[in-house]
Amino acid sequence: MSVLGYDPWSPEFVADPYPAFAGLRVERPVFFDEATGQWVISRYADVDALLRDRRLGRSYLHVADHEGFGQPPEAEFLAPFWGLVRAGMLDVEPPVHTRLRRLVSRAFTARMVEGLRPMIRGLAEELAGGLAERGGGDLLAEVAEPLPVNVIAEMLGVPVEDRGLLRPWSGDICGMYELNPSEEAQRAAVRAAVEFSDYLRGLARSRRESPREDLISALAQVVDEGGDRLTEDELIGTCVLLLNAGHEATVNATGNGWWSLFRNPGELARLRGDHALVPLAAEELMRYDTPAPMFERWVLEDIEIEGVAIPRGAEVALQFASANRDPEVFADPDRLDLGRDPNPHITFGLGIHYCLGAPLARIELAESYGALLRLAPGMRLVKEPEWKPGFVLRGLRELQVEI
Repeated sequence: MSVLGYDPWSPEFVADPYPAFAGLRVERPVFFDEATGQWVISRYADVDALLRDRRLGRSYLHVADHEGFGQPPEAEFLAPFWGLVRAGMLDVEPPVHTRLRRLVSRAFTARMVEGLRPMIRGLAEELAGGLAERGGGDLLAEVAEPLPVNVIAEMLGVPVEDRGLLRPWSGDICGMYELNPSEEAQRAAVRAAVEFSDYLRGLARSRRESPREDLISALAQVVDEGGDRLTEDELIGTCVLLLNAGHEATVNATGNGWWSLFRNPGELARLRGDHALVPLAAEELMRYDTPAPMFERWVLEDIEIEGVAIPRGAEVALQFASANRDPEVFADPDRLDLGRDPNPHITFGLGIHYCLGAPLARIELAESYGALLRLAPGMRLVKEPEWKPGFVLRGLRELQVEI
């Protein structure tokens, strides 16, 4: 039975979770959800604090094994998936996380990312122009999805002829991050992890021998002051993380953002009249309908939140989407205001796990919105979209438009 309408498997909740969040923030800001086995945290101040609190972690395996932490062992068939994921930095904690982030940051620099802007702009204009020439279509399939996957592929150095492989692999791997994925979804994630790892291993070895001007070559060559470098598994895990994190969330941000604009025609007209608003608008659209609305953390030591004791071994569900609508932080939070400034949304997280790819995502979103505003200025919604069933990565099935 849901508490105040919180039900991440309900199509109605996925389509519009904000009324339930409003009730939770007032009446039950911290509660244990029997259906998911998680403590649900909905207020901005609490989510903010817990993201920075080192008594919580993305993983617990640096302090205990599964049995020692009161968790069941992982199924043996999932070993290839977890081996790949834990070779990257997302699901590990210090000191491993600190080392990986330091090394990756040497190659994935702000200067390198900003240098991609002309390529991203050209690709965004090509995709938006194609949509306009055809008189419309599915904005997700024709613009939102191809842009980030091609940007990541170009950045990594994946040959053009292989780029069609990336989207299915990314989708299947990210299916494991939903709540209680089915065995079918788990096995699909394992297959994708094996195939993607094998592909990248071959690419990484060729780049070690013959470096090029791409990120895989840079990651293969990076060395810190102490002579440390990424292992082959760590390089592969990092590349997979960059694709998955940089693709799924950006697609959802684009689709959710345009759906928000179509539902707020006054703000859409404001943006069409002043393209200089695009950077602020991108931030507000990520706040208003957050593409990754929930992140989980394990409780490594007993904690207390809002007077509620949460024991070691528990899992908390930090509701980013709820925090981003908290009236204690955002004036009139349910109103879309494309000029909102300041806008301290937490869509990219906080603390040591703050999204490494945030600067790239911001460029992609700004260039995508800008290209569509310039090349498809009269774009209209054809029909109300439907939401995909997942909540952890929340996005639309399609977004049909005409021009």
